[in-house]
Amino acid sequence: MSKPIWVAGEVLIDLIPQGEGERLAVVGGGPANTAKALARLGFDSYFIDGMSTNDFGKLAKAEFDADGVRLDYVKFSDKPMCLATVTLDSSGSASYEFLIDGTATFDFQREWLPDPVAGNPAVFHVGTLVPLIEPGASVLYEWAQEINQVAPIVFDPNVRPSVVSDRARYESIVKKWAAISNVVKVSEDDIAWLYPGRLQEDVAAEWLSMGVDLVVITLGSEGLLGITRQGSISVPGVKVKVVDTVGAGDTVGAILVEGVVKYGVDGLVGDTLKAVLTRAAAAAAITCSRAGAQPPYLNELSN
Repeated sequence: MSKPIWVAGEVLIDLIPQGEGERLAVVGGGPANTAKALARLGFDSYFIDGMSTNDFGKLAKAEFDADGVRLDYVKFSDKPMCLATVTLDSSGSASYEFLIDGTATFDFQREWLPDPVAGNPAVFHVGTLVPLIEPGASVLYEWAQEINQVAPIVFDPNVRPSVVSDRARYESIVKKWAAISNVVKVSEDDIAWLYPGRLQEDVAAEWLSMGVDLVVITLGSEGLLGITRQGSISVPGVKVKVVDTVGAGDTVGAILVEGVVKYGVDGLVGDTLKAVLTRAAAAAAITCSRAGAQPPYLNELSN
């Protein structure tokens, strides 16, 4: 049996506009989307977060169960789920406002988090909101430092200025997490907000100098840019009729985890990296062609 993939982060409920004044409750959260994408790719995907036992929590659990995501390491409680009110612009791009305080979603405590040595994950993926929200964020970071000794880490900042508007504080959090990560996946919008006026390549070079092995920058419809110490590789986006972009970046993250499992972090260079990025662009396009975060199944992607 292959080693498990661990994905830590939030599962929440997206409240998506539906007609005049109506909203549809949809299971969301970047890390949850990545865990789902990995399960659909055939991996033993373990999701790690606090989850509510309320109706929204039951909705989330049902979706995870349907895709075969493992919930062995989830902490269930009667606290409410985090809610995200979604706004979609004319191009289908999403922005979010979050209800966070007192939710099960950010209730990280070391005593219920799994032991990295005993669990022996192949890859650990983390990102979006959980590195930001204290006191759970500090608990999660200390635990991730333990994981860093046994498995590669893929970090996706997935920047949300509506949660932390202090740019300097946000930058320091991202830098701290990047310093213990092997792969950083980030969008061009993330970099533009965190580092206004700086070139993407310069930001990537800074992270590489801290020990990161690969930086992947998503460029929307323009594709992906991968940067290593050996150089940079870009691939074009796949043209598709966009329904919305929800979950597209999270799908890219799952394909990068797949690449780490198949080739190792050191193997993600040259033609191999180009092939992985090309596969990620194709997978993201499939997600964009569907409403909500619906990443592709393995049989929908060419090998």
